[in-house]
Amino acid sequence: MSHISLVVNGERREADVEPRRLLVQFLREDLNLTGTHVGCDTSQCGACTVHVDGLAVKSCAMLAVQADGSSVTTIEGLAGDDALHPLQESFRKHHGLQCGFCTPGMIMAAADLIERDTDPSEDAIRHALEGNYCRCTGYQNIVAAVRDAAATVRTGSAVPAGAGATPAGS
Repeated sequence: MSHISLVVNGERREADVEPRRLLVQFLREDLNLTGTHVGCDTSQCGACTVHVDGLAVKSCAMLAVQADGSSVTTIEGLAGDDALHPLQESFRKHHGLQCGFCTPGMIMAAADLIERDTDPSEDAIRHALEGNYCRCTGYQNIVAAVRDAAATVRTGSAVPAGAGATPAGS
């Protein structure tokens, strides 16, 4: 067993984990954060996308011990307590989801893009999401949702992903 300490959704978490335990398993099974989905176990579908130290990462391709000392944000930690994140609201508004299985990973990948570029082109959005698969929507509404959310963040009517979050005990 290896002892890890990390901040997950603003809360310091410590645990003993097997060295081969995947980050996605740790999040879902040990921390009960089931919004991060396991779709393929091969890092192909993107359903398991989370942010590690501010960057989008496929958590099925990362060991929990590799996240030791890091800050991890899951879909559960993206929004504030009383409101949806602009991407979550925009996915709802633009019907950017159907079955919803890919949605958390899509939103986390898009949040990474918007954090770096609040005025992405359609090509930039499609490129940022190309590692995330959706079998239901055809992507057009997802792209529209990301463009709308980026405009919301750009105009200052919303706080970007992860902004203002501080680890518990800081």
